[in-house]
Amino acid sequence: MAQRDVKNRIASVKNIEKITRAMEMVAAARLRRAEQRIAALRPYAGAIRRMTRQAAEAAENIPSLPILSEHESERTIAIVLVTRDRGLAGAFNSQILRAGLRAGAEHEEQGRSVVYYAAGRRGVSTLRFRKKDPVGEYVGFTDRPAYANARDIADDVMTAYVDGQVDRVEIFYNGYVSALTQEVRRETLLPLQQATILEASEGDDEDTGHHALVEYEPDPEEILRRLVPDYVEISIFRALLESTASEHGARMTAMRNASENAGELIEDLTLEMNRARQAEITQEIMEVVAGAESLT
Repeated sequence: MAQRDVKNRIASVKNIEKITRAMEMVAAARLRRAEQRIAALRPYAGAIRRMTRQAAEAAENIPSLPILSEHESERTIAIVLVTRDRGLAGAFNSQILRAGLRAGAEHEEQGRSVVYYAAGRRGVSTLRFRKKDPVGEYVGFTDRPAYANARDIADDVMTAYVDGQVDRVEIFYNGYVSALTQEVRRETLLPLQQATILEASEGDDEDTGHHALVEYEPDPEEILRRLVPDYVEISIFRALLESTASEHGARMTAMRNASENAGELIEDLTLEMNRARQAEITQEIMEVVAGAESLT
């Protein structure tokens, strides 16, 4: 490769490195804001989910309200995939899509039909490409989701459940652990009798071994009627916020790795250019020596 070509390639890689470092800094700033939103929501979300679980345990009979009725059989499963509108975040979107589609394939192998709801353009486009058009599409807000966005998704899945269009609702999203770690989480939202909140396995639902006596007014059945819609909405909103923070963490890591790789490539290209220059100088010296010898 000629020196000029190597120089042009080095300049191109340096420009890419500047872009990736800038994107890393932007992702880091957005990550801090996303962490603050998660920190503010987690106590409230944990309280709603805990109260819903406790009310369900205290209720002698789950009320016959449609949203609380467990269907006789599970013929249709709704899978909600929480992805993002943008890429450049490593395997962030693909791991959610793989997990959701794998779960859908497992349900289909057991004779159930599957319908998909997708938040984020990446999820929508992938499902369409695979000929699995989502029945619900929610895009344009993944950088900063609002509670109203979660309510829109919750209204659609709850309506589908109440109308008998689906018999189970599952959600897949990237849970935020740290800037370097995101984990795929799979939760059951409906029916309440099988919901993830009844498992009491999450950190915000820790069992300390001490149980306070709770008197319900009105009765736990009535409280459960009021809590369940809030529980579905807050669970989806929490998934959206966790996914947003996870995206910024994944993008920050991906851009840092890209910058480091660009730096290594620049070093390799610089070394190649220096070797080519040294070879040219050596060749010129040999030509001068040969010319001098020919004159003697």
